[in-house]
Amino acid sequence: MRDEPLLFIITGGRGAGKTTFCRRLVEAARRAGWEVSGVLSPAVFDGPRRVAIEAEDLRSGETRRLAARRAEDAPPGAAPHTRNWDFDAAALAWGNRVLQASTPAQLLVVDELGTLEFEREQGWLAGLEAVDSGRYRAALVVIRAELLGEALTRWPDAYIVEIDTPADSRAKAEALARQLFGSI
Repeated sequence: MRDEPLLFIITGGRGAGKTTFCRRLVEAARRAGWEVSGVLSPAVFDGPRRVAIEAEDLRSGETRRLAARRAEDAPPGAAPHTRNWDFDAAALAWGNRVLQASTPAQLLVVDELGTLEFEREQGWLAGLEAVDSGRYRAALVVIRAELLGEALTRWPDAYIVEIDTPADSRAKAEALARQLFGSI
Protein backbone atom coordinates (compact mmCIF):
# COMPACT_ATOMS: atom_id res chain seq x y z
CA MET A 1 0.00 0.00 0.00
CA ARG A 2 1.20 3.51 -0.72
CA ASP A 3 1.75 5.92 2.15
CA GLU A 4 -0.88 8.39 0.99
CA PRO A 5 -4.17 6.74 0.07
CA LEU A 6 -6.25 8.45 -2.60
CA LEU A 7 -9.84 9.28 -1.71
CA PHE A 8 -12.33 10.18 -4.43
CA ILE A 9 -15.77 11.50 -3.53
CA ILE A 10 -18.20 10.68 -6.32
CA THR A 11 -21.13 13.08 -6.36
CA GLY A 12 -23.94 14.18 -8.64
CA GLY A 13 -27.68 14.21 -9.02
CA ARG A 14 -30.06 11.28 -8.93
CA GLY A 15 -29.72 9.10 -12.01
CA ALA A 16 -26.48 10.74 -13.16
CA GLY A 17 -24.54 7.45 -13.11
CA LYS A 18 -22.60 7.45 -9.83
CA THR A 19 -23.01 3.71 -9.23
CA THR A 20 -22.26 2.99 -12.89
CA PHE A 21 -19.07 5.08 -12.55
CA CYS A 22 -18.03 2.99 -9.54
CA ARG A 23 -18.82 -0.30 -11.32
CA ARG A 24 -16.64 0.73 -14.28
CA LEU A 25 -13.75 1.53 -11.93
CA VAL A 26 -14.24 -1.80 -10.13
CA GLU A 27 -14.03 -3.66 -13.44
CA ALA A 28 -10.92 -1.71 -14.49
CA ALA A 29 -9.27 -2.33 -11.11
CA ARG A 30 -9.92 -6.06 -11.38
CA ARG A 31 -8.47 -6.14 -14.90
CA ALA A 32 -5.37 -4.39 -13.48
CA GLY A 33 -5.08 -7.06 -10.77
CA TRP A 34 -6.18 -4.89 -7.85
CA GLU A 35 -8.00 -6.32 -4.87
CA VAL A 36 -11.45 -4.68 -4.69
CA SER A 37 -13.68 -4.54 -1.63
CA GLY A 38 -16.67 -2.66 -0.30
CA VAL A 39 -20.25 -2.27 -1.39
CA LEU A 40 -22.06 -1.11 -4.53
CA SER A 41 -25.73 -0.07 -4.32
CA PRO A 42 -27.39 -0.49 -7.70
CA ALA A 43 -30.98 0.63 -8.19
CA VAL A 44 -33.77 -1.80 -9.06
CA PHE A 45 -36.24 -0.53 -11.64
CA ASP A 46 -39.83 -1.34 -12.55
CA GLY A 47 -39.95 0.23 -16.00
CA PRO A 48 -38.56 3.74 -15.63
CA ARG A 49 -39.31 3.95 -11.89
CA ARG A 50 -36.66 3.14 -9.30
CA VAL A 51 -38.42 0.87 -6.79
CA ALA A 52 -35.60 -0.57 -4.67
CA ILE A 53 -31.89 -0.50 -3.93
CA GLU A 54 -29.68 -3.55 -3.66
CA ALA A 55 -26.33 -3.86 -1.91
CA GLU A 56 -23.56 -5.93 -3.49
CA ASP A 57 -20.51 -7.20 -1.62
CA LEU A 58 -17.68 -6.55 -4.08
CA ARG A 59 -15.52 -9.38 -2.73
CA SER A 60 -18.08 -12.19 -2.76
CA GLY A 61 -20.66 -10.91 -5.25
CA GLU A 62 -23.44 -11.59 -2.73
CA THR A 63 -26.39 -9.19 -2.92
CA ARG A 64 -29.14 -8.19 -0.54
CA ARG A 65 -32.21 -5.98 -0.91
CA LEU A 66 -31.16 -2.86 0.99
CA ALA A 67 -34.16 -0.56 0.63
CA ALA A 68 -37.61 -0.27 -0.90
CA ARG A 69 -39.32 2.86 -2.16
CA ARG A 70 -41.26 4.50 0.64
CA ALA A 71 -44.95 5.16 0.07
CA GLU A 72 -45.66 8.90 0.11
CA ASP A 73 -48.19 8.62 2.93
CA ALA A 74 -46.38 5.92 4.94
CA PRO A 75 -45.97 6.67 8.63
CA PRO A 76 -42.43 6.34 10.00
CA GLY A 77 -41.66 2.80 11.04
CA ALA A 78 -39.08 1.40 13.44
CA ALA A 79 -36.61 0.57 10.66
CA PRO A 80 -34.22 3.22 9.36
CA HIS A 81 -35.76 5.33 6.63
CA THR A 82 -35.34 8.50 4.64
CA ARG A 83 -37.93 10.59 2.85
CA ASN A 84 -37.87 8.21 -0.14
CA TRP A 85 -36.64 4.85 1.20
CA ASP A 86 -37.40 2.26 3.87
CA PHE A 87 -34.18 0.42 4.73
CA ASP A 88 -33.98 -3.22 5.73
CA ALA A 89 -32.27 -3.36 9.14
CA ALA A 90 -30.84 -6.85 8.48
CA ALA A 91 -29.35 -5.73 5.13
CA LEU A 92 -27.81 -2.66 6.81
CA ALA A 93 -26.24 -4.91 9.47
CA TRP A 94 -24.94 -7.25 6.74
CA GLY A 95 -23.48 -4.27 4.85
CA ASN A 96 -21.76 -3.08 8.01
CA ARG A 97 -20.14 -6.50 8.43
CA VAL A 98 -19.00 -6.40 4.79
CA LEU A 99 -17.55 -2.92 5.28
CA GLN A 100 -15.85 -3.84 8.57
CA ALA A 101 -13.98 -6.57 6.69
CA SER A 102 -13.27 -4.41 3.62
CA THR A 103 -9.89 -3.03 4.65
CA PRO A 104 -7.08 -3.33 3.96
CA ALA A 105 -7.74 -3.25 0.23
CA GLN A 106 -6.30 -1.76 -2.89
CA LEU A 107 -9.63 -0.30 -4.04
CA LEU A 108 -12.34 0.38 -1.47
CA VAL A 109 -15.83 1.32 -2.69
CA VAL A 110 -18.59 2.67 -0.45
CA ASP A 111 -21.73 3.37 -2.48
CA GLU A 112 -23.18 5.37 -0.74
CA LEU A 113 -22.97 7.33 2.48
CA GLY A 114 -25.89 9.68 3.04
CA THR A 115 -28.40 11.12 5.45
CA LEU A 116 -28.47 8.04 7.65
CA GLU A 117 -24.73 8.12 8.24
CA PHE A 118 -23.98 11.86 8.28
CA GLU A 119 -27.09 13.19 10.01
CA ARG A 120 -28.57 10.31 12.03
CA GLU A 121 -25.55 8.18 12.96
CA GLN A 122 -27.29 5.13 11.48
CA GLY A 123 -26.77 3.10 8.34
CA TRP A 124 -23.32 2.09 7.19
CA LEU A 125 -21.24 3.55 10.01
CA ALA A 126 -18.61 0.91 9.22
CA GLY A 127 -18.29 2.57 5.81
CA LEU A 128 -17.31 5.83 7.48
CA GLU A 129 -14.78 3.94 9.62
CA ALA A 130 -13.33 2.10 6.61
CA VAL A 131 -12.79 5.36 4.74
CA ASP A 132 -11.38 7.06 7.86
CA SER A 133 -8.90 4.19 8.31
CA GLY A 134 -6.95 5.04 5.15
CA ARG A 135 -6.16 1.34 4.78
CA TYR A 136 -6.53 1.32 1.00
CA ARG A 137 -4.62 2.47 -2.03
CA ALA A 138 -7.65 4.29 -3.45
CA ALA A 139 -11.25 4.67 -2.31
CA LEU A 140 -14.43 5.69 -4.11
CA VAL A 141 -17.12 7.08 -1.84
CA VAL A 142 -20.50 8.09 -3.26
CA ILE A 143 -21.96 11.16 -1.54
CA ARG A 144 -25.11 13.10 -2.48
CA ALA A 145 -24.43 16.67 -3.55
CA GLU A 146 -26.39 18.06 -0.59
CA LEU A 147 -23.99 16.29 1.82
CA LEU A 148 -20.78 17.21 0.03
CA GLY A 149 -19.91 19.94 2.55
CA GLU A 150 -20.14 17.50 5.45
CA ALA A 151 -18.05 14.94 3.59
CA LEU A 152 -15.35 17.50 2.81
CA THR A 153 -15.27 18.58 6.44
CA ARG A 154 -14.53 14.95 7.34
CA TRP A 155 -12.16 14.30 4.42
CA PRO A 156 -10.72 17.68 3.34
CA ASP A 157 -8.04 16.12 1.09
CA ALA A 158 -10.50 14.14 -1.00
CA TYR A 159 -10.70 14.63 -4.75
CA ILE A 160 -14.19 15.43 -6.05
CA VAL A 161 -15.56 13.70 -9.14
CA GLU A 162 -18.85 15.29 -10.12
CA ILE A 163 -21.04 13.19 -12.40
CA ASP A 164 -23.62 15.12 -14.43
CA THR A 165 -25.03 12.55 -16.86
CA PRO A 166 -24.58 8.85 -17.72
CA ALA A 167 -22.35 9.86 -20.66
CA ASP A 168 -20.29 12.01 -18.30
CA SER A 169 -20.05 9.01 -15.96
CA ARG A 170 -18.51 6.88 -18.69
CA ALA A 171 -15.97 9.48 -19.79
CA LYS A 172 -14.88 10.31 -16.24
CA ALA A 173 -14.61 6.63 -15.28
CA GLU A 174 -12.37 5.96 -18.27
CA ALA A 175 -10.17 8.96 -17.42
CA LEU A 176 -9.78 7.97 -13.77
CA ALA A 177 -9.12 4.32 -14.71
CA ARG A 178 -6.28 5.44 -16.96
CA GLN A 179 -4.89 7.59 -14.14
CA LEU A 180 -5.10 4.83 -11.49
CA PHE A 181 -4.45 1.67 -13.48
CA GLY A 182 -2.62 2.88 -16.59
CA SER A 183 -5.20 1.42 -18.96
CA ILE A 184 -8.79 0.36 -19.10
